[in-house]
Amino acid sequence: MSLISQNAVSRNRLKTKTEDGEGPLVVEENKDVEDGKESDLQTSRAKKRKREKEKRSEMEQVKEMKKLENILFGSLYAPVEFGKEDEEKVQPEAETGSAVYFVDPSANSMLSVIEEDAQFSGESDDEEEAWQKKPVWVDEEEEQTNVNIAKVNRLRKLRKEEGESLISGAEYVSRLRAQHVKLNPGTEWAQLDSRSRVNDPYDESSDEETQAVVARGYEDTEAVDDILRTDEDLVVKSSAKLSPGLLEYSRLIDANAEESSNGPINSVQFHRNAQLLLVAGLDRRLRFFQIDGKRNTKIQSIFLEDCPVRKASFLPDGSQAIIAGRRKFFYSLDLVKAKADKIGPLVGREEKSLEFFEVSPDSSVIAFVGNEGYILLVSSKTKELIGTLKMNGTVRSLAFADDGKQLLSSGGDGQVYHWDLRTRTCIHRAVDEGCVNGTALCTSPDGTFFAAGSDSGIVNVYNRQEFLGGKRKPIKTIENLTTKVDFMKFNNDAQILAICSTMKKNSLKLIHIPSYNVFSNWPPPNRNLQYPRCLDFSPGGGFMAVGNAAGKVFLYKLNHYHHA
Repeated sequence: MSLISQNAVSRNRLKTKTEDGEGPLVVEENKDVEDGKESDLQTSRAKKRKREKEKRSEMEQVKEMKKLENILFGSLYAPVEFGKEDEEKVQPEAETGSAVYFVDPSANSMLSVIEEDAQFSGESDDEEEAWQKKPVWVDEEEEQTNVNIAKVNRLRKLRKEEGESLISGAEYVSRLRAQHVKLNPGTEWAQLDSRSRVNDPYDESSDEETQAVVARGYEDTEAVDDILRTDEDLVVKSSAKLSPGLLEYSRLIDANAEESSNGPINSVQFHRNAQLLLVAGLDRRLRFFQIDGKRNTKIQSIFLEDCPVRKASFLPDGSQAIIAGRRKFFYSLDLVKAKADKIGPLVGREEKSLEFFEVSPDSSVIAFVGNEGYILLVSSKTKELIGTLKMNGTVRSLAFADDGKQLLSSGGDGQVYHWDLRTRTCIHRAVDEGCVNGTALCTSPDGTFFAAGSDSGIVNVYNRQEFLGGKRKPIKTIENLTTKVDFMKFNNDAQILAICSTMKKNSLKLIHIPSYNVFSNWPPPNRNLQYPRCLDFSPGGGFMAVGNAAGKVFLYKLNHYHHA
């Protein structure tokens, strides 16, 4: 405690004494004045602290608002550098001039298709400006974005040089697009203006830099539009050549496993949709199966009381099925109504059997084998006789060519006839080499080849145009059957020819047409086909159905073909 003198000393005297060097003096102030000054000082300090507190509170509110905006809309107040999120530190606004920000990966990963469009619209020429759409909105702050592609492992594949790290946001988007094109090369068909993109920077510069491969072949947008306007099946045919020697196939569950036939199977045929299979035989039943290779569900069965079926066939347009037996009439089955109409006998004809017939590829004409060398032409619409053709010998087999404009026939005189159905005249006739009695004919789907079989088991394969031009020598003579050839069939792309004889077990051979060699692993060595009677390939070539005399239909998957 300091002592306070009770003698008051004036301020002038205190000042004089101090200047004279007599030492400091303790002056007693008025206690009331001193207390008043201390009260004012405390009040001012309290006000200052209150103002500082209000200022800090206001700054915190502003920071919190900006933080919420960053969470909702991405980094609005500071450019983001990819790969350095963990290294960034929050700095006060007074020091950095920017608010605390939050990195939203979902916002930054979709980095600005609009920015790239804006950049390319500035660099493109007048021709590109004609088709390129202008961006609706451009974020100017995105131009300041930098991406560190060396920091993040999944972005390192975008580097052009080993030491490259930071790139601009527009360059980052460009490289991502090029990488997408490289990994997904088949999306160009979806671009409506792909035909006008001659100098597309994505197709040229990005391909050269990243070696991306862009799918070609879709430049014609009109052709694409035509495809999309139809509901027909878009079957992509394999352009690969079938290898000779060994045929790759898989045995599936029997096509008629749900309901086998009680008699020999005389006809099997796939519908044009490749899912419906018609099975018919001497038990007078028509059975329809949905073929999937797993269950092969039976859809419907129709009983024809007075007609053991010798042959049944769909019309190529898929609307009807024609059923015939050893009778002077035949049946027409409407597939939509599931109703069978009995047709015949034909007016002016005395045929007691209409069991052999062929349907034209355009579904307009049904050609029946008649008596004494006659071929009966019946309209598929009216089911009436519209004309006849006459051979010199008996008729044994028929085959259509040239989309139904021509008809081939063979028979007892060993010759092959070519008929023009528009004029109903014979345009060509020649002997099948080595043939005495012709028993089977078939043509390839494109009409290039035709095969002629005889009762001696010989099958000759001809080029049809060369045969019409006077060349009598067949391309190949196949001698793998020793009994009468009853049935022949080309597959959808004419790379396989099936030949069959019903008189001997396992007498079914498959010939590789480009090399004209028989597949050595067919018939299956550990499988007994018994007496095969009929065969058909699915429209896409993926399935092959074989009917035999035991009432079963074997189903095989040909692995070379990817479509049924």
